Amino acid sequence: MNISSWVKALIFVVLLFSYSTVVTGQTKVNDVRDSERLWLDSEITHNGDYQWKMIKAGDVADPGEKVSLSDYPTANWLPAIVPGTVLNSLVHNRKYPEPYYGINNKIESKLIPDISETGRDFYTYWFRTEFTVPKSFEGKHVWLQVDGINYRAEVWVNGNLLSTIKGMFMQDYIDVTDFVKIDKANALAIKVYPVDVPGSAKPKSWGAVGEFHNGGNGNIGLNTTMLMTVGWDFTFMDGIRDRNTGIWKNISLYATGKVALRHPFVKSELRKPGYDQAREFISVEVVNPTTGFSGINCTVRGEITGENITFEKKLKVLRGEEKILSFSPDEFPQLVINSPRLWWPVNKGPQNLYELKMTVSIDGVVCDSVKTKFGIREITSDTNTPDKSRVFYVNGKRLFIRGTNWIPEAMLRTSDERTYAELRYSRQSGVNLLRMWGGGIAESDYFFQLCDEMGLLVWQEFWMTGDTRHPNDKGNYLDNVASTVKRIRNHPSLAYYVASNESTEVTGTPELLNKLDGTRGYQMQSECAGVHDGSPYKQVNPMQHYENTASPRGSRVDGFNPEYGAPTLPTVEILREMMDEKDLWPINKEVWDYLDGNGFHLMTTMYTDLVNNYGKSSSIDEFAQKGQLLGAINSKSIWEVWNYNKLDYGDRFCSGLLFWYHNCSMRQVSSRMWDWSLEPTASLYHTANSLEPLHAQFDYLKNTVSVVNDYYRSFNNYKVIARVYDINSRKVYEESASVNLPEDGVANDVLTIRFPENISQVHFIKLVLKDEKGKDVSSNFYWRSNDKYEGSKTLTGPASSGFEDLNKLKAANVKLSYKARQADGRYFVDITLKNTSGGIAFFNQLQFLNSKMSPIRPSFYSDNFFSLVPGEKKTVTIETAEEKLTEGAVLVLKGWNVTTQKYKLK
Repeated sequence: MNISSWVKALIFVVLLFSYSTVVTGQTKVNDVRDSERLWLDSEITHNGDYQWKMIKAGDVADPGEKVSLSDYPTANWLPAIVPGTVLNSLVHNRKYPEPYYGINNKIESKLIPDISETGRDFYTYWFRTEFTVPKSFEGKHVWLQVDGINYRAEVWVNGNLLSTIKGMFMQDYIDVTDFVKIDKANALAIKVYPVDVPGSAKPKSWGAVGEFHNGGNGNIGLNTTMLMTVGWDFTFMDGIRDRNTGIWKNISLYATGKVALRHPFVKSELRKPGYDQAREFISVEVVNPTTGFSGINCTVRGEITGENITFEKKLKVLRGEEKILSFSPDEFPQLVINSPRLWWPVNKGPQNLYELKMTVSIDGVVCDSVKTKFGIREITSDTNTPDKSRVFYVNGKRLFIRGTNWIPEAMLRTSDERTYAELRYSRQSGVNLLRMWGGGIAESDYFFQLCDEMGLLVWQEFWMTGDTRHPNDKGNYLDNVASTVKRIRNHPSLAYYVASNESTEVTGTPELLNKLDGTRGYQMQSECAGVHDGSPYKQVNPMQHYENTASPRGSRVDGFNPEYGAPTLPTVEILREMMDEKDLWPINKEVWDYLDGNGFHLMTTMYTDLVNNYGKSSSIDEFAQKGQLLGAINSKSIWEVWNYNKLDYGDRFCSGLLFWYHNCSMRQVSSRMWDWSLEPTASLYHTANSLEPLHAQFDYLKNTVSVVNDYYRSFNNYKVIARVYDINSRKVYEESASVNLPEDGVANDVLTIRFPENISQVHFIKLVLKDEKGKDVSSNFYWRSNDKYEGSKTLTGPASSGFEDLNKLKAANVKLSYKARQADGRYFVDITLKNTSGGIAFFNQLQFLNSKMSPIRPSFYSDNFFSLVPGEKKTVTIETAEEKLTEGAVLVLKGWNVTTQKYKLK
């Protein structure tokens, strides 16, 4: 690796940790972050109050009894990131280069040792910090809560081994009362071991159908862990070097009295058919950690806040007992709620939430309290459909799933800021369900909180795939499942349980889920019970989506498809952060393919060929701009084809699509709606347009216009207008049709566009939907060529080829004005744009950059990558955190045929 590469990689690391830092004011309040706790987050990366250090276990001769003493010398230890992983900290300390840059991570580069070659001891590390137990904890029971360690751990406090942990998703509550000193220095040392069986990236002879290279040799599946770390085609095919060994979730310290409460749970039973009454069933775990033999008499009291509903029970809890205490509406009639405020997903209604508070008291003195938010709703599914595909219902109404697959950050470099940004982008896109793919993780409490608030449903899988073996410790796997379900089951967004991705289940899984929850549907794996196998995954001719030939497996625009997607190239500024300039242009196939799952998504082949259909590029800047056009068409074509075939409408019955996948786990040239660094691509905005609740759309194969309604109400006397412009921006065709939109339905083929015979090779379509009063409620814009579609074996067609003449577009003028404002730690730029020329201003991009002309991230644009017909006016708002503006702020407008405009804001 040359010096310039090291310098660029170092700059990248600085950028990385500026993105992953938890920034006050950037996110909504994380309900879990109780201010009465001590959150033992590291100073580095997380801006915490604690100095964590780490050292390879083999470099320490002393046992845990000594390492965990407060006066133990650590001068030769490295600063550590907690929550984080071993490799995160080693990269931070510049022991290894940034894995996401160029081909640094490639095994053959031999820059970062792989655990399959070094052995587990190489990544077995001690992590250590010191803390002071506050005076307010005196006389109470003190608990150390460990939310997640990958994979095995020994937890030592002040010379005492107090717990051992196994499994990535185990939450542990450790009673440290007798082992800590109040108002004095205490030491916490955790010895973290990697997964028992790291596996390797070597291919195997078996696996999920058609996918024999994912998951390496498959052995990582013998653990209960994040399976994708061994290598997958949407990330690095040769995996993450340490398999994400480390303290990957929070550690906190808190105090209770002699009795503690955990895991409150609310079950709602709604009356049919009106859904106008809810019976609430409530339970909570009551724990006695004391050593007394007589047991403790206590009172547990609950309250649904703001609803004038309270209830309580007295009980006796024996030494060491963990008792589940239940409250039912049969015992407590006040737990019957009439006219409940129901929770609904995106576009279907409000995201109403209730709050439950519970306390446990001894002799009238409260010794612990817990609270949880919950939503009252019912989500069911069945296969009573024409093709026996699975269809979901929310509160008795059918729900067309327009969902996506969520892929976790590859090295677990997460933060509240990142979680909020990705979920806000997800909500903006218009999707209504996120699938937690089985080779990933169970996400944070904050993730589920935001899904509740945003109306995003969650499909949760439990860490098994068809490309990896099953856990060898079945009991430990089920313990991890139980720990996770107890943590997430109150969230109304949690809609469905699935044991695995394309495999089977561990015996006892459905019974366990029913015991711990019992309110959600379940299926054994992601491709059964009315959900067929997925594809396509790679770049195809966008015309194939309309023709339903995009997958070699046959028809895939039908029923319920759990994986159907296409890539989008990142913007040029982001590409420059990923690799050396010499590798960007001309395209260095080795580097690009490595950052594309070894070329899996065909970015250097078919994607490049389709971009070239817009004219051969002479620079990476030109290629990246044209690459956004292709990404926009990729997303628009997929979503609009599924819109057309929604439920009982269209050419065949479709109950749901889960896009494969919409966020990026690491730097990759095959980006999605946004890239790993949180910079959106054209795909986000063209998806958001396609999934707007009222939407007019054009079919490139049929030349027809349809209108989609995603609301649970009908709309009558609407009007859709189609206008066609030639390359000279001259309107050459206009037609309109009256439209009555059925509730949650589609008005298909309400008009057919008849293009003039002499129309220019490249032309444009503008669709406008007006309500009964003539007000615009939706608009859409397309570019189209005269090229004939010559079949799925070609890259031809009006959506795919013959766009070289776009270069003949005459220059257009866009007048831009803006006003900046600040509120609550946020910075907003309200922008008004107007096309003051007689020509179409094509594919305009707004950018919010710092003084180094690098995108300010994350920033939220209400729209982007848009076109304006002559005289058209548009408003866009950009929002970011004030703290992101320390390096200045520049507003930029650029486009295909407009002069770039720059405005210095700070």
